[in-house]
Amino acid sequence: MIEEYLIVAVVVAVIMLVGRGLGQGFGIPVAIPLVLLGLAASFVPGMSKAVVSPDVILALYLPPLVYRAAFLTAPRESKEDAVPISVMAFGLTCVTALAVMTAVHLAVPEVGWPVALALGAAVAPTDPVAATSIMKRLGAPSRLVTILEGESLVNDAVALTLFGLALTAIAEPVTLADGGLLLARVVAGGMLYGLALGWAMARLRGRIKDGGAQIVLSLVTPFVAYLPAEHFGFSGVLATITAGFYLGTRGQGLLQPSFRVTGNAFWEVLVLLLESSLFVLLGLEIRQVLSGVADYSFATLAGTAALVLAVVALLRMAWTMLVFPLAKWLPGRHLSFDRIGTGQRLVMGWAGMRGAITLAVALSIPLTVPSRPLLIFLAAVVILATLMGQATTLAPLLRRLGLGESDETVVEEAQARQSTMEAALAKLDELAAGDQIDERTAEVFRQLLELRLDKVRAILDEDEGEDGDETSPDSGTRWLRKQLAHTQREKLDDLYSKGKISAATQRHLVHELDLEDRRRASGSH
Repeated sequence: MIEEYLIVAVVVAVIMLVGRGLGQGFGIPVAIPLVLLGLAASFVPGMSKAVVSPDVILALYLPPLVYRAAFLTAPRESKEDAVPISVMAFGLTCVTALAVMTAVHLAVPEVGWPVALALGAAVAPTDPVAATSIMKRLGAPSRLVTILEGESLVNDAVALTLFGLALTAIAEPVTLADGGLLLARVVAGGMLYGLALGWAMARLRGRIKDGGAQIVLSLVTPFVAYLPAEHFGFSGVLATITAGFYLGTRGQGLLQPSFRVTGNAFWEVLVLLLESSLFVLLGLEIRQVLSGVADYSFATLAGTAALVLAVVALLRMAWTMLVFPLAKWLPGRHLSFDRIGTGQRLVMGWAGMRGAITLAVALSIPLTVPSRPLLIFLAAVVILATLMGQATTLAPLLRRLGLGESDETVVEEAQARQSTMEAALAKLDELAAGDQIDERTAEVFRQLLELRLDKVRAILDEDEGEDGDETSPDSGTRWLRKQLAHTQREKLDDLYSKGKISAATQRHLVHELDLEDRRRASGSH
């Protein structure tokens, strides 16, 4: 029995490797070949053991996926753009879920309102990974990326809360008043528990110095947030997101620099495995799903799928072009909406791809729901159609609108590098003046920093830099290296807190400093 499961696991792993290779080789979203290869593998005897129970999907896949997204959220940018993010995440998500619910119920009347709401909640949240990766590669405005990432994080929480209410209504009738009280308890309880857990974990992780134990604790955290919250009737997703966001704002102080590199690599691989395996699971279930919808006519299936897809795509475009600009009249302090022009709103509307979260929610619909195959079928159509239609055309749209040529990120990163190295030079002079290091050692490091600074100034057209080899002092200068790296990290924190650089730039430059620390710790120079 164990050998059979191991063989299935190996087959799924091979599918993920081949599928990702095909996706990258042909320039298409990797989800497409993963689903097709999963469908092909479903004909192999014994692969039915790879089908995961719906109860396991939510508990196994959702916590780490939403936790990682929350952990990487840029706090300052999200606060500055709280109004546009809220307009998209709360308003559009709720309207989309209700519109899809109405469309499905009208197209297939035998699907009850609660079941239709479950589908609406599943297809409402967006997956920004494909869109933002394209935007970052092409140099699109950073504010546009921030809004899309912030929207995705919050709309996950909104949609999954609606999904939980829909499942409750499927199990037993719920009045409007009962639903309101349940919603308040679920939301408030989840956020308070997540905040308390984040506070406790931050203090616990601050006391653990072993890098391996830190990574294990980071893996356990989303499950400790999600499972107890769900057990006590709170929103496990909100608890996980709150804990992840709290810890993410303090992430750099919880891990030693050399361990952060390993931790980031671990989480990148974990998220890749989870998202890829979800699409393989969809492929493995397609035969069963098609068998479950065999009673519906082709016209009903095609018409309902087209209707749901039209509602999802057109409603988002109408919202970003017509409703979104009206948010500037909302009370409160927020950044000017004048900087989000028509072209950027058009991109926001077109960047509404659905992905792993939608798929995880759809696959987690209980087996007892009679219309489960139909709901999974419709969700799969929305995911694959948006990935094929929107993800593959987003880059040409950005270029056509002139939003893919910005050098904003390059300049911002170069300016941040300049500021950190100037701060390190000032610290070096301070240490030399205080006789904490000898002048010969100071001169070696001064030349190294000035060489790097010349290269950065060349990018900024402030000076002409020259290439050269870096000189590595002996191990007796380890303390000095640590002091200079610490100074540069402090400068990056200061630049970010003052709004001079984005969280992405800060994270990228800190990662480079962490890599240097790791190379020194391993004895590589």
